[in-house]
Amino acid sequence: MKFVILTGMSGAGKSTALKMMEDIGYFCVDNLPIALIEKFAELAILQDAELQKVAVGVDIRSGQFLEELEDVLSRLRQDGKKFDILFLDSTDEVLVKRYKETRRTHPLAGSERVDRGIQEERRRLKFLRNQADYIVDTSNMLTRELKAELEKIFIQNQDYKNLFITIVSFGFKYGIPTDSDLVFDVRFLPNPFYVEGLRTKTGNDREIQEYVMQFKEAGQFLDKLEDMLKFLIPNYITEGKTQLVVGIGCTGGKHRSVTLANGLYQRMQNQKEYGLKIEHRDIQKDALRGK
Repeated sequence: MKFVILTGMSGAGKSTALKMMEDIGYFCVDNLPIALIEKFAELAILQDAELQKVAVGVDIRSGQFLEELEDVLSRLRQDGKKFDILFLDSTDEVLVKRYKETRRTHPLAGSERVDRGIQEERRRLKFLRNQADYIVDTSNMLTRELKAELEKIFIQNQDYKNLFITIVSFGFKYGIPTDSDLVFDVRFLPNPFYVEGLRTKTGNDREIQEYVMQFKEAGQFLDKLEDMLKFLIPNYITEGKTQLVVGIGCTGGKHRSVTLANGLYQRMQNQKEYGLKIEHRDIQKDALRGK
């Protein structure tokens, strides 16, 4: 049978993930008392014919009893009982934003600020994150993208790497994406904005792509960037990084950056070492402003 302990930071999407696990055939129990997890695992294994897949949600709501979980997991391993730990995480900035949007109080914040509660929660959950078989960072994930990652792990049984890469095109005049890990400036390339007939088109259009890629520097840029990422990614995975945001910027985020972000995405998408998605943050902003 498959026994999964689903845990992680408050606000990272555990409740949503548990519902998704239920949708793909798991018998799910949320916030089971720590003292009952060992017994529950034994019963689930004994009832193997009926319960093929089980997921247990555990988080900071267990309070002081959470400290006992490390011993429980150790005993389960000693008894030869197999289980996986799925840890959902997100950046502090995103978690704070989510709490403010929902106007909920962090369970550990009390009268303090939300970020204080998040720091304390990270400290208490550190042992679970260190033992996790799968770490999914939901900072930049849509609900459907989280579902796809869970299906990849628990339905398709694909080898899963915990690094998720987002390629973002943007315009410098609208600001650098605050969550970017790596930022590249492609304003050194000629700007299609000043070419008659191309201004209203975007880097998703063939005409813009042909214009930008006709310059040898564009191809050289992609070659060198791809080569650097091939070097960095295995090292990031070894280091335990779960989220990498690569920002590619031009003036307005509509032509050059979109073209090169698309080019990089096409080069990187046929692999199994990491999750990958692309986002064009500012592609429509000039149109909205009537420019």
